[in-house]
Amino acid sequence: MSRVSVIFGALAGMTAGALFGILFAPDKGTETRKKIIHKGEDYVDDLKERVNSILNNGSKHSEKVKVSA
Repeated sequence: MSRVSVIFGALAGMTAGALFGILFAPDKGTETRKKIIHKGEDYVDDLKERVNSILNNGSKHSEKVKVSA
């Protein structure tokens, strides 16, 4: 199996799982949507932190290279 197939399969499985979870959730639709929004905001915040960390580490490494050159 190729890597692309595995990644595509994993993404399709996660999407299907999320859809079934939403459809069969015991909460009202409005509550479920609020939870989804809050979870999405958490993911965005986490992603921003990771990107900032990567950028900060990259700039630190580039400064070390400039100093040693």
